[in-house]
Amino acid sequence: MEAIRDTVREVIKRLETGKTGSSGADPSFWLKKVLTKKELGHIKFNYFRRGILALKVDSAAWRYSLNLKREKLLAQLQRECAQIKELRMRLGDISEKNQS
Repeated sequence: MEAIRDTVREVIKRLETGKTGSSGADPSFWLKKVLTKKELGHIKFNYFRRGILALKVDSAAWRYSLNLKREKLLAQLQRECAQIKELRMRLGDISEKNQS
């Protein structure tokens, strides 16, 4: 499980080339600051490109719940990283076993 996490972080760092290298450049770090532990258990970082932060959500109910808070979440995320312009959520598998 740790190897996957390290791989994802490395990929994110490569995508972030040319941007600041502070610990705040990690989308997982931003999400941990604005979401509850329960919410974090139902989402997974998908990508961050061109100002769009995309998340996978494991159920329609959780996607709906997070969409109700979308504006507040976006504002909080923008405080962490001003480069975030949009927050997208789609249904998807968040389990580690399908990640390679």
